[in-house]
Amino acid sequence: MKLSVAILCALVAVQGCDASVLLDASYENPRPEKGAPVNIGLAAFDLLEEIKAAVEKRCPGVVSCSDILIYAARDAGSILSNGHVHFDVPAGRLDGFVSNADEAQKELPDSTFTVQQLIDNFAAKNFTVEELVILSGAHSIGAGHCSSFTGRLTAPPEQITPAYRDLLNYKCHQGPDPDVVNNLRDEDYATVARFMPGFVSRVRKISDFMDNTYYHNSLAKIVTFNSDWQLLTHTEARGRVHEYADNATLWDIDFADSMVKLSKLPRPEGSKGEIRTKCSSINHRMY
Repeated sequence: MKLSVAILCALVAVQGCDASVLLDASYENPRPEKGAPVNIGLAAFDLLEEIKAAVEKRCPGVVSCSDILIYAARDAGSILSNGHVHFDVPAGRLDGFVSNADEAQKELPDSTFTVQQLIDNFAAKNFTVEELVILSGAHSIGAGHCSSFTGRLTAPPEQITPAYRDLLNYKCHQGPDPDVVNNLRDEDYATVARFMPGFVSRVRKISDFMDNTYYHNSLAKIVTFNSDWQLLTHTEARGRVHEYADNATLWDIDFADSMVKLSKLPRPEGSKGEIRTKCSSINHRMY
């Protein structure tokens, strides 16, 4: 699960690829991006901090947390796809000083978005409808909190397969806002056998394998988030979902290209940066 989170963290870019999402709350900044509801599914920041500490021992003050984050996403993509997703990314990013939960909530795509809201959100960062669909494929791995998809628990059959809706309701009543795997293939065998016995042959013993199953699940209406289902309501997006469901190799290539583009998102013009000693805090106070 920690590897999958590395990829999802890399997808969170508010002011460019500057590792702002890794900053902890501080006296000067009590509500960093981590505290935004849209980022509720992110975790495993300790893994990236461990990597940073190891790098600092060998090369102090040389490699930024921003570079480490995208390198971790690169390596996680390769590992979780059995080498099918591979991309090279340039180095040289600086870590940002600004991390604001309200800004993250405003700038990042939300799981409740309509397809037009998704398109507009991605277009603001110069990403196309095709790239929106490509990057959504990362939901073949990871998990989401029930609070992120409450609307799906009562959605009509034309939006979600009723048996899968029943499964989600069951999982979401197991505790206070539990998390549920994004991919039905990664759900526990007993739960799948109870609610969707025809799917049990596809349950994996090892979770988080990154591939094009997201698109098959989308077409079968067994995806968790409203934003996932919304892709089927737009002509071009729906066509791309079919395209990647039919061609796993094409998605591997296009996902890698889109991650490279994401890694090059610039910080705001005129903004300053640094190479943090620890990813969770800036090196010096800016206030």
